[in-house]
Amino acid sequence: MRATTAEIVRLYQADSVPWVVGYSGGKDSTATLQLVWQALASIPAEERTKPVHVITTDTLVENPVVSSWVNRSLEIMDAKAQKLGLPIKPHKLTPELTDTFWVNLIGKGYPAPRPRFRWCTERLKIKPSNSFIRRTVRQHGEAILVLGTRKAESATRARVMTAHEAKRVREHLSPNANLPNSLIYTPIEAWSSDEVWMYLMQVPNPWGHSNKDLLTMYQGATSDGECPLVVDSSTPSCGDSRFGCWTCTLVDKDKSMTAMVTNDAEKEWMLPLLTLRNDLDLTDDRPLRDFRRMHGNVQLFHDRPIPGPYTQAAREQWLRRLLKAQEEVRRNGPPDMGEIELISLAELEEIRRIWVVDKHEFEDNLPRIYTEVTDRPYPGRPLDEALPLGATEVELLAELCGDDRLHFETVRELLDVERRHRNQVRRAGLFPALEQALMRGFYNDEADAVEHARKRRDANNAAADGVTPSDMTTGFIQPTSPRQSAPTLFETVDVDPGNV
Repeated sequence: MRATTAEIVRLYQADSVPWVVGYSGGKDSTATLQLVWQALASIPAEERTKPVHVITTDTLVENPVVSSWVNRSLEIMDAKAQKLGLPIKPHKLTPELTDTFWVNLIGKGYPAPRPRFRWCTERLKIKPSNSFIRRTVRQHGEAILVLGTRKAESATRARVMTAHEAKRVREHLSPNANLPNSLIYTPIEAWSSDEVWMYLMQVPNPWGHSNKDLLTMYQGATSDGECPLVVDSSTPSCGDSRFGCWTCTLVDKDKSMTAMVTNDAEKEWMLPLLTLRNDLDLTDDRPLRDFRRMHGNVQLFHDRPIPGPYTQAAREQWLRRLLKAQEEVRRNGPPDMGEIELISLAELEEIRRIWVVDKHEFEDNLPRIYTEVTDRPYPGRPLDEALPLGATEVELLAELCGDDRLHFETVRELLDVERRHRNQVRRAGLFPALEQALMRGFYNDEADAVEHARKRRDANNAAADGVTPSDMTTGFIQPTSPRQSAPTLFETVDVDPGNV
């Protein structure tokens, strides 16, 4: 441990490049930050010449217990660093409003993430931290990113870290392939999980947060409920627990939250979150998704339409479920965690804007859903624009369309497009927008859309083979409507069916 601390001191004093320490509140990042803290504390005050930024990324869907732990840790850390005169400054980063989990899933209709459609990681985690590092680089010219990654975490991690070692341009510093002018330093890269825990248990947390409480949190997140005595490499360690987003569907099961609820009766209040997470992780979510892609085109994969975003009904149902879960955890959650927020008002407002403006769902159902679930008035601002139809007229339109949902959506979008162009001095773009609305609702139903897409594919294949439509024996009729011949309407490719 002393050798690692001395190494950190030497690297810190070697130049004027600022450091950015990644801190998640877990064992590895805590151990890394403790080592940096101890190293700085051992240096005379006049030699602490460059800042050390501590960044943690709050995805806004973190496990509430872990999120509360990290937030409290950052508060204590900031106060203690100022008191001791250490150049350590914590920063809590969050994704942009348009990138948050619920804005994309409930607002835009992105399906729950899958390994082959991992839309969440980039938006929630990578972009916020990379933006901070880029700002630091622009301000200082360079930055050194200090991470708690270890080779013992996995064989894949070991291979990647070993490959980076071969490219080191300075002692212990590897280039960052994704961010120019930034280097990566991993002080505990050779430590085992047990060595990390041994260090944390033997060395008190220097900013005053309890490492024993951290161990207890890990212990409560293991399925067997205890940290066994490790006697060989085959014995599991409680340090193998993993914390992350409570909404994560990239894993088969949220083992940490399940263990928390199972092992600790005081954490049963998180059961609504676990239930909602499991319901998001559907084996087949086709019934909840539109047969058209995000922009209205139809794509086939083995003669089946690749499902697009969640339908309006599905998105409204997810919102109800989320608000209901939020109400339940607020009633039953521990008082010391304050009012738990699963979705912010800013996110609700952005979702409402997407529904009404981008998706032309001018029924404006979000405030009504909020009031029905919470029994409180919706706290958001009134809409800045008049709606094409009132609630009574929307109900009448739906009644006239009957079971023909596509007809209702098409008429609704046409009315909204016309209204948005009505008061413009130059109504440029009106006719393309109207045509796009007609193209989106061109079909009678899903079966009709599949048939048209199949014909279009056959026609494209025949054209590639030099066969004219009149030579074909499939009964295909050359389309005469401009909409029928539009390539974006019948785009047919073989791609990953999990994408939107």
